[in-house]
Amino acid sequence: MSNKHSLKDKVVLVGGGAKNLGGLISRTFAAEGAKIVVHYNSTATRPDADKTIAAIRATGGQAVPIQGDFTKVSDVVAAYSFGRKEFGGIDIAINTVGKVLKKPFTETTEAEYDTMAAINSKAAYFFIQEAGRQLNDGGKICTIVTSLLAAYTGLYSTYGGMKAPVEHFTRAASKEFGPRGISVTAVGPGPMDTPFFYGQETPEAVAYHKSASALGGLTKIEDIVPLVKFLVTDGWWITGQTIFANGGYTTR
Repeated sequence: MSNKHSLKDKVVLVGGGAKNLGGLISRTFAAEGAKIVVHYNSTATRPDADKTIAAIRATGGQAVPIQGDFTKVSDVVAAYSFGRKEFGGIDIAINTVGKVLKKPFTETTEAEYDTMAAINSKAAYFFIQEAGRQLNDGGKICTIVTSLLAAYTGLYSTYGGMKAPVEHFTRAASKEFGPRGISVTAVGPGPMDTPFFYGQETPEAVAYHKSASALGGLTKIEDIVPLVKFLVTDGWWITGQTIFANGGYTTR
């Protein structure tokens, strides 16, 4: 990898960076010399953040935790400002924050709609906005969305529906931030083999999701991290795009 696109000494803010996909991104990037700002949502995920940071520090890496509810814009701003204060600037911003709801359209409540909109859409918008304000020139932004954006399916109206705008946020931001050398991408994994997935699904649905991908099985977080890493390093010339990485679960 060329020095220009090496992770060494880069400062990376990982939204939802404590566990699952975010945790693996944090640890993997740190192992390559990046300094990680590990965002976690609440006291419930603090132990996961502590574990991830301890793992990074144990191998000589640098990482700091920051708690924040990204549905509050002030918390998003604070996470970036904290990272800049700790490490002198932020080069890469990766947002893995999201929430799944599997529910019939006619049974979804207004409160559920508002929550899903806040977590999957609003938080993503202001995460990208703040990156555009606070990222160093030549920075990289990547948001995790979902392969449901290319699916013809019911029951995920608020999840797929609230992630869908992120595709346009990505396009618009890439156009506006491009003159500063900032690339903006989104990655849509298939159903991932994490607790985030299983909480919503019956055993029958899990079996279906496993059988639905052309390459077989659920998406592993280990399959997504190298793609995210590529997009924010050597693959920086890809911008404004949503990339589906799902083993052939859905496609356009």
